[in-house]
Amino acid sequence: MGPSSRFSLKRQLLLWLLLPQVVLWLAGALFSYRLAGRYANEAVDATLLQATRSLARQVKPMGNGLLIDFPRAAQDVLEADPSDKLLYTVSSPPGQFILGNRNLPSPPAPSASPPLGEAQFYDGELDGRDGDGQPSSLVRVAALYLQFGENPKAQQTMLVQVARSSANRELLARRLLIDTMLPLSVLIVLMSMIVWAGVGAGLAPIARLRRLVEGRKPNDLRPIELDAAPQELRSLAQAINDLLDAVRHNVQGQRRFISDAAHQLRTPLAGLKSQSELALAEAPPGPLTMRLARVQESAARSAHLVNQLLALARTEPESVTRQTPVRLDLGRLAREVTAELVPRALQQEVDLGYDGPDCGDRDDDQARDALPAESVEVTGIALLLREALVNLIDNAMRYAGRGSSVTVQVRRAGAEVELIVSDNGPGVPEALREQVFERFFRGTQEGNGCGLGLAIVKEIVERHGGRIALSDAEPTGLRVTLRLPGA
Repeated sequence: MGPSSRFSLKRQLLLWLLLPQVVLWLAGALFSYRLAGRYANEAVDATLLQATRSLARQVKPMGNGLLIDFPRAAQDVLEADPSDKLLYTVSSPPGQFILGNRNLPSPPAPSASPPLGEAQFYDGELDGRDGDGQPSSLVRVAALYLQFGENPKAQQTMLVQVARSSANRELLARRLLIDTMLPLSVLIVLMSMIVWAGVGAGLAPIARLRRLVEGRKPNDLRPIELDAAPQELRSLAQAINDLLDAVRHNVQGQRRFISDAAHQLRTPLAGLKSQSELALAEAPPGPLTMRLARVQESAARSAHLVNQLLALARTEPESVTRQTPVRLDLGRLAREVTAELVPRALQQEVDLGYDGPDCGDRDDDQARDALPAESVEVTGIALLLREALVNLIDNAMRYAGRGSSVTVQVRRAGAEVELIVSDNGPGVPEALREQVFERFFRGTQEGNGCGLGLAIVKEIVERHGGRIALSDAEPTGLRVTLRLPGA
């Protein structure tokens, strides 16, 4: 199977509709994460700025020195939360440590003089371990440069740094991301379900068209009806209907030719058969008699083929639709056909019998009143059912051979009526039981059939909503069973 045979329009539509949603979802997640990180930084920076200014107010200039008014209580407030402890450092550049934690990262080197009174925010990493034995980690730092000293020309610079671990900032960013992406994910899932349902609903007419085409029999050439389908699909259906119409006209022409040819051949073949029979009866024994016998046999076989072709033409849909099904007694019909074929069976030395309900010669109303509790009535076309039964009996007598016996049975089987024709001939191998229903197929070269009998029977049975099956007869032979819906 090539790549083109695995192409799925539904899969392609879903791919091109759902893929942009996934891309948008990923882009939204990235944007939301960065936005959440920015908001988290702003919240942390505001806290650090406030703590930095509060700490700077505790360091007061005195002369040319500093007075540190940083009681233990204030220090405990800064370090109250062990999981998110504030780290701080007060130094007088260059590198003169005054108070706090010595491990805080230094601020980026300014390209010019450091900005005084304006806080700087940056990310850094604690080198080694801090005084409490905690491992190094990423921190967010706020740095504030201040000047002190009484002499304006000899003022010094003081650096106040306050830092907080970046872990809580990342946690806050993740929480903002989850709170943002969770409803967005639910929305994406709902949109995907709507897209899935919409694509399925949009492609439903295509599936319906496929079922209409797949469920048809090969000889069903009626137009496809898709009035509620989209315009594009109606155009496709119209194209298929145009093709079906062309095929139908072609097939009808062929059928008319076969029917007309069979009708035209029927009369001369009947005359040829009659004349050959008369010549065979009057000719003296000898080589001429043998040739006349072969001519008579060929004429009989040709006449049988013509009759089969006419019967096949009568089973076509156009012929069937012109006939109205009626309620009829299948047992009575089988008995009448069997009785009509008894002379032919005697001529071929075949024991032909009937086993089933007997309605005698009473009219239809009396026969129906006299039916047993299990009726064998069906709804169908009497002419076609008679043709099917004649073909079954004729087929059995032809291939079972002289000295054989053929039995016709009719019985009720649940909601169906069974018509069985069995013989004690050679039968049909199981491997050929499907092929024998094909036109012009013969399972054996014995007999003088033309390979159309069972094909005609199958056509008629299917026209009546029934089915046909072949099985072995006991002890030998073939058993053909027709099952038709009971009336």
